Amino acid sequence: MFPNNYLRRRFNLAYLSLVFGLVVTLVSILFFSSCKKQQPADNGEMSAEFAPINDSVAKLNATKRPKQGIKYLDSAYHQLSNHNLDDIAHYYGYHFMYSKRELRNTKLELAYADSIMLNAEKSNNLKSYVSDIANANFAKGDAYFDLNQYTTAYRYYYQGYILGKNYLDNGLLAEYTYRMGMVSFRQSHFDLAAKNFKESFKLSAAYTDDFRGFYQKQELLNDVGESYLNLGNTDSAGVYFNKTLAFIDKYSERFKDISYKLDIARAVTWGDQGKLMYEIGNYAEAEGLLKKSIDFNLKRSYDNYDAELVETDLANLYLKEHQLKPLFSLLQNLHNQLDSAKNVQALSSWNRLMSAYFTENKDYANALAYYESYSHLKDSLSQVDVSIKEADITQQLANYDKQYQIQDLKNNNKLQSIFLALAVIGVIMALVIIVLVFRNWQRSKRDIREISELNQQINSQKSDLETTLEELKINGQEKDRILRTVAHDLRNPIGGIVSLTNVMLQDEYTEDQKELITLVNSTSQNTLELINEILDATNNKIGKSNKELVDINELVNNSVEILSFKASEKDQKIITQLSGKPEMLLVSRERIWRVISNLISNAIKFSSIGAAIYVDVMADGQEVKISVKDTGIGIPDNIKNEVFNIFTDAKRPGTAGEKSFGLGLSICQQIIENHDGKIWFDSEAGKGTTFYVTLKRPQI
Repeated sequence: MFPNNYLRRRFNLAYLSLVFGLVVTLVSILFFSSCKKQQPADNGEMSAEFAPINDSVAKLNATKRPKQGIKYLDSAYHQLSNHNLDDIAHYYGYHFMYSKRELRNTKLELAYADSIMLNAEKSNNLKSYVSDIANANFAKGDAYFDLNQYTTAYRYYYQGYILGKNYLDNGLLAEYTYRMGMVSFRQSHFDLAAKNFKESFKLSAAYTDDFRGFYQKQELLNDVGESYLNLGNTDSAGVYFNKTLAFIDKYSERFKDISYKLDIARAVTWGDQGKLMYEIGNYAEAEGLLKKSIDFNLKRSYDNYDAELVETDLANLYLKEHQLKPLFSLLQNLHNQLDSAKNVQALSSWNRLMSAYFTENKDYANALAYYESYSHLKDSLSQVDVSIKEADITQQLANYDKQYQIQDLKNNNKLQSIFLALAVIGVIMALVIIVLVFRNWQRSKRDIREISELNQQINSQKSDLETTLEELKINGQEKDRILRTVAHDLRNPIGGIVSLTNVMLQDEYTEDQKELITLVNSTSQNTLELINEILDATNNKIGKSNKELVDINELVNNSVEILSFKASEKDQKIITQLSGKPEMLLVSRERIWRVISNLISNAIKFSSIGAAIYVDVMADGQEVKISVKDTGIGIPDNIKNEVFNIFTDAKRPGTAGEKSFGLGLSICQQIIENHDGKIWFDSEAGKGTTFYVTLKRPQI
């Protein structure tokens, strides 16, 4: 404990530092406000000469002629004598989208994104400057994302987000959250993706009420549905796909002049609905929806890229139903399409499906050749997926936030007048602090000496504790080694006794002899069970579990089905109450199954004949709770603190005389703690016991 006068002096220093900081901040604000410069005006509208060119290009795009639109734009644009900033922005914007969507040329896409940025930086109008710079950052982010340079992409996304946040522009924030949704989707964080897409749809109310705003909104609804579909939440996916189609139908009359784009959007959603029907086993409806989607998007100037991916989904369906003839025909058509358009993902799936087709026809040579091609393409795609999944976007955005704050401070400190004022104030405050520090130093020598002595004592005690803990650890490891050795050496001979007595019981002996043999057999089996529990108890402390995503409902149900036979021997019933949807947990399947089975076995053992046992699984916030309840003999208060101890004396026989070794609950506790979970119980002697287990949901 520090002396009171020492704390008081420390408080005085902290107070002076706070005052200094407030003064510095106040002076900075005053100087910064007085030194702002006015920028020249800029109306942010396209010129009268460029407006008809823009309309013509838009019409050519609307009538499925984007290539002619770009040619006309280049010709007409270069004939103009003057171009304002908005004309240039539209010119580069058309080329950026054409490079991205039609040519799929990522390098050219980046070049036009750079041109958009350079043009936006020339704007003098604050409103148009903020919007243009933010959208230029999003364009560059998209280009770098398509180039698989994710760290750079996130930086540009963040810069666009900062502008939207600082100027309260919900339209820009909608663009940012949409991109974060796409990033989360690519990283397979589908729950976070759905959240971002829904937030972007909410913010998109700030979009201009035009076709672009409408198209982005319907895409967001469909993206939410796709996210839920990948999560396995088929009900929610179906709801959002229906919402997408209803939203498109709502605007069909308004945009009837470009109805083919609405058909493209519908076809994409039909394809997703087809995948949904496939997932729930409705193959007939799935086939109809997938074919419907393909028929539309395989048309010229439609979304051929999406159609090719949907064709692979239809091929998977044919393979599932062993429809080999339509499968081969579809794959041949898809191959012809892929010869004229680059679609690596569809090509990878095509090779896999061709391999499967030849495997079905027992042509293993061709099957192997196609599978090798598939494997090569899959490795390339996997490298891209690994790159994006390894990127910690949350940490990167946090770093950019810090960099932004640091850069903001640097910019504020560029003014010479601020430096001069801070220097004067700093010198004065420094002198005051030096005087106070010197005085406190004179008074605190004794305190420092006392603290030093206390630190030495603490370090000495720490060293002694570390030595003791290390010795305990070594002793514990030696104890476990001895137990494992003894148990292992005993298991084989005792197992032999069990096997021998089982054989002897089949031979003809007198009743007295059979009774003795049965006694030896029973005793040997109990001893063998004890040895196995000792091995489990010691081995369970070694290393971490191999964990995987497991549906806890399925695991509990499996354990109940197996143990129902054991319960039926005592005319008992096991009643289960599972959660309403799959609960995926990152756990060791075998070890958690052992915990659940042990708890249910104990409930059977200590419940009377004809009793009911209740097993519940319920969601509890960020955790899943499993409970096993019986109405058996309960646990007396005097042994409640001992039930989880290894080799406890709290073991008792079951209601039918079953043996108990006192190791099972200790093993359960070790397993659950290795999973960062909790295990506990409520019990009343003579009325029953309820054991609870909580396990954390994975942070995705």
